[in-house]
Amino acid sequence: MSTMNCELLATCSAMGYLEGDNYHKEPDCLESIKDLIRYLRHEDETRDIRQQLGATQILQKDLLPIIAQYPQEKMLYEAVIRLLVNLTQPALLCFGKVPANPTARHHFLQVDSYLQGYKEAFANEKVFGILSEKLYDLLQLDWEQRQEEDNLLIERILLLLRNILHVPSDPEEEKNIDDDASVHDKVLWAMHMSGMGDLIKFLAASQEEQQWAMHILEIISLMFRNQNPEQLASTGQIKTKQEKETESRELEILMQRELAAKKKRTFERGSRHSRFGGTYLIQGLKSIADRDVVSHMGVHKFKNYTHDCGKQVGKVRKRNQAAVEMESKRRSALNVRLFLKEFCVDFLENCYNRLMYVVKDNLIREKAQQHDETYYLWAMPFFMKFNRVYRFRPELVSETVSIRVFHFVERNVTNYYEMMLTDKAAASSWSRRMHLALKAYQELLSTLNEIDHSKDGNLRESARVIKCNIFYVMEFRELFLMLFRKFDASKQPKSFLKDLVETTHLFIRMIEKFCKGKTNLFVQRKKLKKKKRKSKQSASASSDKSQEELEEIWKAALERLGRCAEGQELLPEDLVPFDAASEIPVEEQRAEAMIRIQDAMLASKTAEALMLLRAAREVWPEDDVFGSSNILLTEESELLKQILFANLPRQPAVEVEETEEFRDEEIEEEETESVRVTESEFNLFDYLKRFANAGVVKPYVLLLKDYRQNDAHTNHCIVKMLYRVAYNLKMDTLLYQLSVFHVFSHILEDPAAGAYQELVKFSKYVLSRFFTLAASNSKAFVELLFWKNIANIREMTEGYRTDKESGPNHRIPSWSPEEEQELETLYLQFKEEDGGKDVIDNIMEHIKNETRTRKQIAVKLVQLNLVDSIKDLKRVKKGTKIVLWREEQEMELETLFVEFRASDDVLGDIMKKITYKRTRARIIDKLISMGLVSDRKELYKKRRKLAKGERQEEEDSADDMGSGPSQGPSEDEDEDEDELDEDDGSVDERAEDSAKSTPRYATKGQIGMREPDPAIPLLCCQLQQQGLRGPLLWLQNCLNRTADKREDDGTLIAVPLVPFSEENEDAMDNEVFQKLLKKVGIRPPADEQESFWRISANLSGVQLRKIASVIALQDGDGEGGTAQDSNISVSAGHKSEALRALIMARERHAAATKAGGDAKPEVRGRDAPESPSGSDDDTKSNNEKTKHKQMLKRSRVFDSDDDMEDRVEDTPNVEATEGSEPNSETSDSDTAHRVIKRCRRAIEDDDDDDDDDDIDQL
Repeated sequence: MSTMNCELLATCSAMGYLEGDNYHKEPDCLESIKDLIRYLRHEDETRDIRQQLGATQILQKDLLPIIAQYPQEKMLYEAVIRLLVNLTQPALLCFGKVPANPTARHHFLQVDSYLQGYKEAFANEKVFGILSEKLYDLLQLDWEQRQEEDNLLIERILLLLRNILHVPSDPEEEKNIDDDASVHDKVLWAMHMSGMGDLIKFLAASQEEQQWAMHILEIISLMFRNQNPEQLASTGQIKTKQEKETESRELEILMQRELAAKKKRTFERGSRHSRFGGTYLIQGLKSIADRDVVSHMGVHKFKNYTHDCGKQVGKVRKRNQAAVEMESKRRSALNVRLFLKEFCVDFLENCYNRLMYVVKDNLIREKAQQHDETYYLWAMPFFMKFNRVYRFRPELVSETVSIRVFHFVERNVTNYYEMMLTDKAAASSWSRRMHLALKAYQELLSTLNEIDHSKDGNLRESARVIKCNIFYVMEFRELFLMLFRKFDASKQPKSFLKDLVETTHLFIRMIEKFCKGKTNLFVQRKKLKKKKRKSKQSASASSDKSQEELEEIWKAALERLGRCAEGQELLPEDLVPFDAASEIPVEEQRAEAMIRIQDAMLASKTAEALMLLRAAREVWPEDDVFGSSNILLTEESELLKQILFANLPRQPAVEVEETEEFRDEEIEEEETESVRVTESEFNLFDYLKRFANAGVVKPYVLLLKDYRQNDAHTNHCIVKMLYRVAYNLKMDTLLYQLSVFHVFSHILEDPAAGAYQELVKFSKYVLSRFFTLAASNSKAFVELLFWKNIANIREMTEGYRTDKESGPNHRIPSWSPEEEQELETLYLQFKEEDGGKDVIDNIMEHIKNETRTRKQIAVKLVQLNLVDSIKDLKRVKKGTKIVLWREEQEMELETLFVEFRASDDVLGDIMKKITYKRTRARIIDKLISMGLVSDRKELYKKRRKLAKGERQEEEDSADDMGSGPSQGPSEDEDEDEDELDEDDGSVDERAEDSAKSTPRYATKGQIGMREPDPAIPLLCCQLQQQGLRGPLLWLQNCLNRTADKREDDGTLIAVPLVPFSEENEDAMDNEVFQKLLKKVGIRPPADEQESFWRISANLSGVQLRKIASVIALQDGDGEGGTAQDSNISVSAGHKSEALRALIMARERHAAATKAGGDAKPEVRGRDAPESPSGSDDDTKSNNEKTKHKQMLKRSRVFDSDDDMEDRVEDTPNVEATEGSEPNSETSDSDTAHRVIKRCRRAIEDDDDDDDDDDIDQL
């Protein structure tokens, strides 16, 4: 260290020396300054280099003279500025925080004292003049001429200015009074005289200098530190009448108190002096020895006697000490205030809106540093309040009067509040930041209220719109209640409480005025929708009804079932009896589904009961508990009757002991929580009732104790709120507390009570109400010792209830005062402990009365106001505390997902194997965030289906018995399954399961295929009568193409049904057509993310062709036979659909001929003579393609229809000759389908050739 000191001293000496006012620099001056910068870079944690340089006063004796005398040497000037920025760095940045270690704190204070000396040296107009000239020259350069070194020098000058203004003042050292110039005032005046203030305003207003916005705002905030905007606005103006009255009232109060103190001293002094003080017995006041107290003081001092006389005052723990006020307001010298006032006026007119916009944009885009939003939150209330007090012009602060700014401030208040609760080590810092945000919120409301009183109608309308939004959003209304309930005097100063009380008063007054004269005001409410554990119902619902009543219910249910079968009553589509993500066992869910069916029948919801039965049958097909898979409607009705008349077992509900006040609150942790936003009519009375709480009243009483130091407006805000609680809400009993009465006693005995008429009147009102109650309730005096809740208030006013009068709802054993004291002690002991157990678990282990339940302890803690809500005492489940995922944990999760992704219960298998146990919700969220799944439904437990072997055995047994297609599932079940497809969101699961169990091609012996609904032909006839023949043909074409694709690919996915023509789009809106789609097996859009109807993934290619053939019967049976001979004019839009219907008709004709024994010759004989006609059609098609080429090729759905007809007529002869054998098991229908697909491929190739020809012609 000695070597370093010698080198440091030699380096300082090599810079030069000061002789008078002239500084003589050495040749190595520049190198010496660079060496000092290098030394500062390698200083230790005690900042020894910085302290040694400060002790030698290098800044005062060397650096500032060099700047003043050699500003033209650029290299030297830049090096000195760089060294000055480093030396003037705030002590907090050097040490990180205020050290708690005494030695480190000594070094911190030493560096701070050197910084104060630097600040005093900078109070020089010449130094600031040189800095201003250099900054002005740099700003004169255009962006093309400005180099990187120039920008760096501008930033260093601004940082130097920031560092100098940041140095805190030392009031004990300066010993200045108001209107006297402090060191800070001198620095401000030097800035003003040098023109630096004008440069700052230029940087704030210039659009080209936006990059310095955060530096400028920070400098401005430091310039106006300790300044009051109201005092600045009134500087240089004559005092108003109100100000004169306020000052005269304050002087009168001081005079009255002085006279009262003088009078008291006169009465205490005897008429003549006596050396004998006297010894007296105070009767009625017992001493420790149970005798009358012996007093050795004069009689005139008897009133002041107390047992506490002579006792040592107990030390208050540091964590319980009241928070220290960090802000200190003082009035600067008059010339400085005038300069600052002029600066504020110019800044508002030219810079405010522009600068605040840029700063907020930087904050939102996260271009600023941490906690830079505090400068924004300071500048907003300061300049808005100055504008409001000086000459209110809303357009000057329009940038910060909007809903977005309200939301920004509210979000920061909430964030600071949460950080203050979590980061307890820096709670005081978060509290100061929250105070800044609260003052910004207060000034926003004040400005809005001022705009509301404007004479301009447009301004009033704008204020009304903003108020509508503020009062509508729940967070703005709940903010004050949250801050009051969590107020902590050890972390938040009285000034914060004062601003909170005044802001709450202003908000309630504004909302009262807004609601006055209006019939209704709708506001937003957010309810926490909890998914609770299933509560066991008490007894069977059917057992409560007689047999005759059940018979009547069943008769009505039969009628509704008939209407459902006829389609007159719609069936619900959103019923799911099974929750795969729930932890409730599957067997219990099956019993619960049975109970739900019975409850629906009892509630006359027959359609819902029927759909629940069908859905439960899909989920639990085993043992035919909900009926077999091929059950008929009559059998379903009989099963519903059995469920209705059954005496289902229902376990009794779990009895929970709760008080009326906390009946809706739960301790056990819910599975999931979601916020549901609703709208309701606002009730001001109900909103005010939420302030009638001991947790809110306590801060008001705490601030009322300082009524002498409070101004008149603050006392008025306190009394107004207490008056609302005591008089408007009739809750004056809440104020019957000894500490409140003690404050009332001081108010009534105050010599200057005449100046507090409002407080005196309210105190007398509350005391008179108390003594009236005490006349009928002798226990009221004892109740003064405790804060009371609503239940206690009701007992005090209506009478105390005995155990017999309490009834079954109040079986909770009472708490004795000793037990309450024990509970409070245990809670304070364990609330700060971090362990595996929560607070209540620790209390239950140590409490003497072991019969106390967790619920009773939690409710009592809320009653004692130790916690605000019973929700704060939720038990934390094991494993849920793990929030962060490490890299190895993510790799383990990904490995387990890949391993079990093919299992039926992916999530369950992962939870069994994962090393670090976590909840289902967190594992699902992590899988989604890692991109392994896109939807949580992919992780639901898959429904069990019959394996291929079991299904094949059933099919074989059905073949042996000679069962035909008619023995498949019933029509109602088909409809039910289709509707279940619409309800079920996990389409991919169904597709995967169907792909596993459905063969690619259907054979003649397959059994169990779903037959088309018999209602389809009737619906088709209705649609044809309505003129929707074209959409029917389009639907048939889509079904055939989907069947071909599923046979080719082997994959089963839901295919969207996209209408391309206007006629098809209109048909999709037709109710009858939609009903046909549901019967066919096409489901509507599942949610808002889907736009089209989709062909179900559960339908195989064979099933789709059967359904398409049923639709084609309406064209082929009655008209299809003559379709090839008649000259029916078909529109170009439906040409393709008509041709495909013709092909299907020929296919059915071929199948019928094959059944007669001559299938193949019929095919050849029929197709042979039609070859020439196909050639004519081909020529015609080529001509039409030339005319309507764009229309025919607008989609892949519309192929070249006439080419296809020609090829279909020619090709089957070859296919039938080459591809079929006498013993071939392949049907002609399969052959025809393969031919059609080959024809389509050929047509597509021809279309491509036509496109090439068109291009060549162009």
